[in-house]
Parts: sequence; C-alpha cells; structure tokens
Amino acid sequence: MSHVVISGYYGSKNAGDEAMLAAMVEVLSDLNPKVHITVISADPEDTKKRHGVEAIGWLDFCGIIGALRQADVLLSGGGSLLQNITSRRSLYYYLVIIWLAQLCSTPVMLYAQGIGPISGRIARWVMRHIGNRVKMITVRDRGSLQELAELGINKPHIEATADPVHAIHRVDKNIGRSILQRYGVAGAKPVVGISVREWCNLEPYKKAVAMAADQIAQEFGARIAFLPMQYPEDVKTAETVAAMTQGDVVVLKEEYTTSELLSIVGNMDLLLAIRLHALIFAGVMGVPMIGISYDPKVDRFLESVGEKAAGNLQDITSEKILEKVRQKWQSRAEFSGANEQLFADLRELAMHNAELAYQIMENK
Repeated sequence: MSHVVISGYYGSKNAGDEAMLAAMVEVLSDLNPKVHITVISADPEDTKKRHGVEAIGWLDFCGIIGALRQADVLLSGGGSLLQNITSRRSLYYYLVIIWLAQLCSTPVMLYAQGIGPISGRIARWVMRHIGNRVKMITVRDRGSLQELAELGINKPHIEATADPVHAIHRVDKNIGRSILQRYGVAGAKPVVGISVREWCNLEPYKKAVAMAADQIAQEFGARIAFLPMQYPEDVKTAETVAAMTQGDVVVLKEEYTTSELLSIVGNMDLLLAIRLHALIFAGVMGVPMIGISYDPKVDRFLESVGEKAAGNLQDITSEKILEKVRQKWQSRAEFSGANEQLFADLRELAMHNAELAYQIMENK
C-alpha cells in the first residue's frame, strides 16, 4: 500500500482549496485504489468527513512527524502555498513541513503549486535552500517556472503542469439547478454568476461590480447570482455588493461542497469572478468566464487559457467589466467548442501530477 501525506491550506472552508484536495484524492485513488492518504488540516474532522481520508491537525507536530515517517511521499500543494504576499507566516509553516519530511528521509514533491511572489532576502534564501532539496517540483503555470529560476531553484526535476482542479470530473447539473431554483433563479432567463472576495480593505471595486451587475441584468435580461467560494466570508462580501445594486439579485448563502459548486456553475451562462478557482470551475464545466485580478495567479491562469483579466481590483470599473461581458456574450457558442479541447489538455496535465508522484514512490 502506498502512503501519501498531503500538506496544504485544507480544512478552512475555502472552496478552491477543498476542490484541489478533492481532485488530488480523486486522481490518486483512480491510479491506485489502495492508496492511503493522510491530510494535514486546520479541521481534521471536517477533512475526514468531506474527503474520506485520514487527517492530522496542522499544529499536531508529533502526529505530523509520525505520518511523515510512514509516508512514501509528502505532496506539498496544490495552491499558492509558497509565497509571502497574503501571509508571511504561512510561507515558513509550509517550508517547516517540507523540512520535517526531509529530516524523516521522506521524498517531497511540490505538487502543482503556484510559486511566489516571495519578497525579502531571508525568505528567498530559505526557500532556495529547502526548495533545492525536494525530489520534484510541478507548477501550475509558466510564471511559477520563472519565479523558481529567479529564486535559484534548479536542482530538482521541474515541470509545468496544471492546477489539480483541472483533473476533477465534470458533475451532473441537476443538483445545481435545484439549488438555484430554491433561490428563485429558474426559468428561461440566462444566469450570470459573480464571485467576489475581500481584499486589502478595497471598496471602489464593489461599487463597480454592483453597477455592472445592474447593467448586465438590464441589457441581457439575465438573473444575477453571487457565488461564495470562501464560507462565510464571501457571503458577507456578496451581501455588501448586492446591497449596492438597484435590481433584483440573489446571494447564495449556504456552504456548498465541491460537487455542488461545480454543478451550480454548470448552470450559468457566464461567470464573472475574482476567485481563481471559481474561474477554474467555469472552465471545468464549460462556462464562459471573465476574471478580475487581485493576484498574479489569476493573471497566470487566464493567460494559460488565452484570456486576459478585465482589470485588477485597484482600477476596475463597471465600463471595463461591461466591455468584457459584451465581447464574451457574443462569442459564448464559440467559447464552448474551443474550451472543450483546451480543458481536456489541461486535465491531462493535471493528472500527470499524480503520475509523477507515483513515480517517486516507485523509485523509493
């Protein structure tokens, strides 16, 4: 039996990270149904229940070391774990977990990560020192390859693959349709989803999104539904934006599983999102997307699928959003055809992460 330990931002009710974990568990289990997976989590009980795996508390270092000693590999990822823009402490935490695995002589793979940005001489030195001692690195975008080169990390085997969520299977749309119907979003009208988040106490972008939502509803006869990806924080932000609108909009206020979120997105005609994994969900389900950037990872993803952000949270306006919406609305049918092949290729790359992980275990 193969023993895998996974380290990441799990158990914190972030739909994107939970989707990454669900995809990793799914593809690892597809390749080897007998794999034993242990996840380091902020909420071990929730992770056990949600994903059907073993789980250890993120500060239970005795338990973590015990699991690492038995493991055939530590998978650090996915996500943007190794950066110090959103949090300086988290970078060192994830590097400590990698260092503990190295002390236990357990091979480490950085699994489909988005690397950087990392600022500060000490942080960059520590990252270079530990990063050059892992067994393998896969990254989800070419911007991360450049970041590794600038950090001087070049000793492990390094490949550009794709975000783990691309490996997840499409889901049936009926569950999402039922959820939308409960909120009164039903009938022949098109549905436009909006995913927002708080960022650096910025406020003007909320008014821009609200004004755009009103215009979209009026111009295209669409229903507007706000989709939470981080619960409950995104619900509060969505309610703030919704209160700025003049029309009838809906805020989905519940916490949803990965499958439910995918199914909800699958029922939308267009998704406008700040959250990276909301955009990836749209890609998986074949729904046209428009991104607003708050982090290089959003721009990197959009570039990888031939898209550009409508703007960033500092300078976005309702006019910029509407310009993108009008362009995308006219080409929705064309998008669906091109999207299918593009995301099939990304799925293959995402699955390749797991294949490489098993290669490490076989060599061990």
